[in-house]
Amino acid sequence: MIRALLISVRFHDGRYHGAGDWPPAPARLFQALVAAAAQPTLDLAREALKWLEKLDAPVVAAPAKHEGQHVILFVPNNDLDAKGGDIRRVAEIRSATKHIRPRLFDASVPLLYVWQFDGNEVHAKSVCSIADGVYQLGRGVDMAWAVGEVLDEVEAEACLAEYRGVIYRPSEKGPGAALDCPEQGSLESLEIRYRAGAQRFRHVGEGRSVRTEFANAPKPRFRSVAYTSPVTRLLFDLRRTTSPGSPFARWPLKKTAALVLKLRDGAVAKLNQVKREKPLDEGTISKVLIGRDATEADKALRVRIVPLPSIGFVRVDRSIRRVLVEVPPNCPLRTDDVAWAFSVLEVQPKEVDTETGEILSSPVEMVAADDDSMLEHYGIGESVSSRLWRSVTPLALPELVARRRIDPATRDEQAKNGAERLSEHHRACHEVAQALRHAGLRQRIASLRVQREPFEAKGERAEVFAAGTRFAKERLWHVEIEFTEPVSGPIVLGSGCYLGLGLMAPLRKVEGVFSFAIVDGLAANADPIELTHALRRAVMSRVQATLGKSSSPLPLFFTGHERNGDPARGNGHQHLAFIADLPRDRLLILAPHVMEHRQASRDEKKHLSVLAASLAGFTELRAAAAGKLKLRSSAAHADDPLLAPALHWENFTEYRITRHPKKTTACDALVADAMTELAQRNLPRPVRIETIQCTTGPNGGISGRMRIEFSIAVSGPILIGKTCHLGGGLFSAGRSRE
Repeated sequence: MIRALLISVRFHDGRYHGAGDWPPAPARLFQALVAAAAQPTLDLAREALKWLEKLDAPVVAAPAKHEGQHVILFVPNNDLDAKGGDIRRVAEIRSATKHIRPRLFDASVPLLYVWQFDGNEVHAKSVCSIADGVYQLGRGVDMAWAVGEVLDEVEAEACLAEYRGVIYRPSEKGPGAALDCPEQGSLESLEIRYRAGAQRFRHVGEGRSVRTEFANAPKPRFRSVAYTSPVTRLLFDLRRTTSPGSPFARWPLKKTAALVLKLRDGAVAKLNQVKREKPLDEGTISKVLIGRDATEADKALRVRIVPLPSIGFVRVDRSIRRVLVEVPPNCPLRTDDVAWAFSVLEVQPKEVDTETGEILSSPVEMVAADDDSMLEHYGIGESVSSRLWRSVTPLALPELVARRRIDPATRDEQAKNGAERLSEHHRACHEVAQALRHAGLRQRIASLRVQREPFEAKGERAEVFAAGTRFAKERLWHVEIEFTEPVSGPIVLGSGCYLGLGLMAPLRKVEGVFSFAIVDGLAANADPIELTHALRRAVMSRVQATLGKSSSPLPLFFTGHERNGDPARGNGHQHLAFIADLPRDRLLILAPHVMEHRQASRDEKKHLSVLAASLAGFTELRAAAAGKLKLRSSAAHADDPLLAPALHWENFTEYRITRHPKKTTACDALVADAMTELAQRNLPRPVRIETIQCTTGPNGGISGRMRIEFSIAVSGPILIGKTCHLGGGLFSAGRSRE
């Protein structure tokens, strides 16, 4: 049975002067326990302390704190190392300064240290007895006392759930504040340090050359453990609670700020009206939820309300159906109080016909969500991260980004050469970088783009979000940020982060798709087939150079041919596809597992590594009459029109059937062949395939264009047909004809 050792530490007053990070590390408490047990001797407590040092790192709970006044003390410098350890030269050492800045907190809230263990309680009870002798924690002025108790696992978690402070949990592999914790051998190292402290001065030399040297005692042995104190996230749905099934209610995307104001004011009203044993301070509620009278230091305490527009599907409207409430770990309000304040909060009252009394619509209320899958679309999750992020709601940037007042003549002159627009964009990019720094994101930026238009087809322009806010429309920008390394969400940036503005969403890179933008050099009448052949030859040449001449012939994965030179046979697609996507001015290379919507095999992963290395620095393609192309590598993301999930698909390159069934029309043969190809690509059976164009060649070959409709959204690419490995039969997300 899992048990818990709980040690509560209370300070004489709400000040802590100890050096290092907050909260006081478990190693400090361990040293305090050793000091208490050493009165008069450690012999009776040695086994219990050795048992404690072998336990896993404890959970730590500490009251919310803020920094006290900075004080400088001028003291003698005792660093004799600078003088060779010669005590006779101590007068040569100048005075030193000691900087003290205590942490201030509520002394009525204790620090908690919770160790879990499984086994006999004898040692745990001995540690509880030792805790009674604790007299300080930190510096000598930090007077404290401790109480230990043994609880079961459920009782310990209940104690932490009711705690009025911040909970820090050990995260062995994750990021977080590093705190020292005891480990096996810590007690022995403290004893060695104590004995060495009594022999810090020693005499060296003989006769008149005798001198006294000083030696530092060895440091104690502790291990550093990362502790995290994550934000508590409360997810709510907007639902029509009295309608059958409580369906989702939609709130317009452009009124994001209005929704935040309504929810914020409603939660404040509920908290102010409720009667409690210890009434909440109205000033604290206003500061935490509204930001009234809040200082820069109070930002870390504020509750953030983040409306979540529906995303993740290329055709979904960006209406708001969910709201995320983030409660910081050191928030003065309890998490359960905040959850209660937003639960069943009315967003829209019911509509009633004043003449007939008929209820026209159900009220819209906040309901705790039972499905949090939408959070993944905003990069929230342990395994969700991305390098590329785009704004769903625009960022509010400082005033200096807005258009400056200049005389009309100068404005007209600048407008001619675009200098004003360029300068405006440069200032916006600079302020986005500052917003990242204020949000605590220190990752390097690979590229940055700002614009007024939304990045998604169903999005809204930046200016429309200004209505009802304190922000001028010139201050609002949509932003795309590419980091040099993956970043997890949520990311909310800018001055409007407490009004739901500046919400970013990640774009997932599709592995196995290599994209190259055509920067320059493409001929006006370029033939796509000629381009794909040139691309295929260039790729094989670069792969051959990477592998070396000894690897000839190249594997089928790159060439599409067997070792004897015959074309690859069989139903499976075991080699690369080369595509000239001229409507988007780019060239694509697709791995076979991407075409077949499956996981890559071990051999395919090895080939993809070789391909990635071979394509590094691929910036030029000579394609005869199609031109001498300048290329730029660009990532293919999940929102790409060839890759994003969609219900309707339409091919924009000619589809040629693989085989011609007998005793049927050309159009029926086109549909039947497409059905077979889709099944081989591991795609669901379509609801309908509609032929747009059907052509029979002189040799009986059938080709054409078609529109495919699925019952559920299907992710691309859809690349089917006889010429698929050269870009034929490529489909793009289309619109419904209904």
